[in-house]
Amino acid sequence: MATRVPGEIVNKLIRAVLVVGVSSLLLALATFTASAQLPAHPLKTRNVVLIVSDGLRWQEIFTGADPTLMDSEHGGIWADGNELKRKFWRNDIAERRQALFPFLWGVVAKQGEIYGNQAEGSVAHVTNGMAFSYPGYNEMLTGYPDPKIDRNEFGPNPNITVFEWLNRMPEFRGKVAVYGTWNVFQDIFNEKRSGLVMQSGWNLPEKGKLTPRQELINELYRTTTPLDNEDTYNSFIQVPLLDYVKTAHPRVLFVGYGETDNWAHQGRYDLVLESAHGFDHLVQQLWETMQAMPEYRDQTTFILTTDHGRGSGLVEWKEHGVGEKGSENIWIAIMGPDTPARGERQNVGPVTQAQLAATVAAFLGKDYPHDVPAAAKALPDVW
Repeated sequence: MATRVPGEIVNKLIRAVLVVGVSSLLLALATFTASAQLPAHPLKTRNVVLIVSDGLRWQEIFTGADPTLMDSEHGGIWADGNELKRKFWRNDIAERRQALFPFLWGVVAKQGEIYGNQAEGSVAHVTNGMAFSYPGYNEMLTGYPDPKIDRNEFGPNPNITVFEWLNRMPEFRGKVAVYGTWNVFQDIFNEKRSGLVMQSGWNLPEKGKLTPRQELINELYRTTTPLDNEDTYNSFIQVPLLDYVKTAHPRVLFVGYGETDNWAHQGRYDLVLESAHGFDHLVQQLWETMQAMPEYRDQTTFILTTDHGRGSGLVEWKEHGVGEKGSENIWIAIMGPDTPARGERQNVGPVTQAQLAATVAAFLGKDYPHDVPAAAKALPDVW
């Protein structure tokens, strides 16, 4: 996107040449280029929420339920196929995707914008070359891929995320939080070094003197049989998340939901659809909760995305990674008081996962790539 230099800046540059020569002009241009990452005008956004549904394909986002997978043979469904189709199948693509994601398409896409529909000339992709979770989260949170991070069991992240970077600033300190279903977020955000507020995995969410409600939440964590010892259920993280938002009023928030990836790996397409639909509801619930609070109303931006894509085909949809073609393709949606209502982006340049870190910071008026030169620039046209 070309950036138009205001007339007063041009005049200053000319005067700089006349007074002190070409060296001053070069310095002024360098300064302007560095600051061009930030919006040209003050934004209304004071709070940013980055929300990820792990491994949720762009295909479902833009075309809804896949009819070739809505059976027991290829989709591994246990549910009544007719009931599943009643809930999620529509002949029209626009109606079908809205049946699966009513909030995303009925509110987010109408009030904001969404990238990643390759059928409409919009490509969003990862740059880490691995297309699985830890490398993806590192890329979106630091602004650049790290080839050393080549497994989910890598351990504490040596890289500083944009969340940790913001938390070091006095205006955000203690107001940056991470709520996610996956316990590996403790490593991805380097909990020990970063000092971020964090709730992840099956760790009991409530501590100290508990109300009956809080004790019930902890009891559910203690007694529910886990599908995955690393990953709790989306609904389990939602209750303490909403309570935290209401009481602590964070300024910067990461929310990671894992069920869409888990059920795909299990080969249960019926539960992929159910958890995708549930993800949409949880996002709506969080949005409406925050918009009902004066601290957040009309000054909060939501960024929705996924950490990686998946393969396409009757078997390949279950997995992702370099061996599954298409796993590098993702989607990104943004809604907030500063983002134009452009809806579904069509015939635009490609965007990348690495651009999310700078975008989070820029919405808060901070130039992340200035301090982290390796980081990708912020997304274009989002304010």
